[in-house]
Amino acid sequence: MDALQAIDLARAGLVLMLTIAGPMLLTSLIVGAAIGLIQALTQVQEMTLTFVPKILIMGLVLLLSLPMIGAALSAFMMRISDMIITGG
Repeated sequence: MDALQAIDLARAGLVLMLTIAGPMLLTSLIVGAAIGLIQALTQVQEMTLTFVPKILIMGLVLLLSLPMIGAALSAFMMRISDMIITGG
């Protein structure tokens, strides 16, 4: 394996991480901003109020995106195993 292949594999790994974590992080951002806006409008400054909806929504998004995550990890593992078998 030369340097270009290693860089390409690292880039693919970073894209895979963004593909897996992206939907959950984006959902957490949207829910957090919405709850923050509601807290600002109602002047309820309870710190724990944001965590329960975020956890519930992120759990739902995780369950909905599990097939996509499994397919992405499987494709990446197939790519790595092909590189191991062919020797580079």
